[in-house]
Amino acid sequence: VSDLQEEGKNAINAPMNPSTVDIHPEDTLLEENEERTMIDPNSKEDPKFKELIKVLIDWINDVLVEERIIVKQLEEDLYDGQVLQKLLEKLADRKLNVAEVTQSEIGQKQKLQTVLEAVHDLLRPHGWTIKWNVDSIHGKNLISILHLLVALAMHFRAPIRLPEHVSVQVVVVRKREGLLQTTHVSEELTTTTEMMMGRFERDAFDTLFDHAPDKLSVVKKSLITFVNKHLNKLNLEVTELETQFADGVYLVLLMGLLEDYFVPLHNFYLTPESFDQKVHNVSFAFELMQDGGLKKPKARPEDVVNLDLKSTLRVLYNLFTKYKNVE
Repeated sequence: VSDLQEEGKNAINAPMNPSTVDIHPEDTLLEENEERTMIDPNSKEDPKFKELIKVLIDWINDVLVEERIIVKQLEEDLYDGQVLQKLLEKLADRKLNVAEVTQSEIGQKQKLQTVLEAVHDLLRPHGWTIKWNVDSIHGKNLISILHLLVALAMHFRAPIRLPEHVSVQVVVVRKREGLLQTTHVSEELTTTTEMMMGRFERDAFDTLFDHAPDKLSVVKKSLITFVNKHLNKLNLEVTELETQFADGVYLVLLMGLLEDYFVPLHNFYLTPESFDQKVHNVSFAFELMQDGGLKKPKARPEDVVNLDLKSTLRVLYNLFTKYKNVE
């Protein structure tokens, strides 16, 4: 009680410094030199940050739909390792040797340890920086949980499009000589899809999108003219590059026309209905391109299906450079 009275007296007598961040009572219960991090409330309202969380939650729920698991809040639903275990087992198609249900904190942390070790075994060889640990995940640290989920989504080529360049302001509270000190740092959660996938080299299309968007329509017009020159032979016509190549059908047919062969209909879905069928079509078209002597496209099939214009343009431009003189 005397400590509380002293703290109250200090608060009244201290210089009137308005704090920009609400520090919750539990955040003041720090040991000397201990620190705690929290997301600045303003960052939580950022539309891109909200979108990132929504996309990840929807993805987890899609993956675990057969398990009848519904995630509503990342911090509350993932901290004990149960959902993370199911997610990893589903994505990696392997069974982890862990107890199914653990109520105690020690049991939860042991399960988390096993799950995270399996995650690290998958991610480390591919150069991922590990920005989470058992304590931060179990401590419901949203930043750590987001870093983990973004890495898993990228590694397993999730059929989702993460918002790019998402950063948040993080408040770091540290106790020094009995006093709480706060500092602000910026934490980057996502960069570009290409960089997160490990493809760091930029190309002409990055430059085009960043510095010369006005010339984009000229490029699109040239590519539309090129593809229609061939697709018109089948009485097909493209007007929208963004959408009409997304299911892979036109890509497959175009490769057959360019290389002058008939593609058997049992090799692809002529009227794809699901995301997986569309990815199959685009992947098959990529195989035909490589058979024709082209390099493996830089784009991912999932990106083309997800209506990513830059990826679609890269694929079509590769065809254009090789086949522009083909009648």
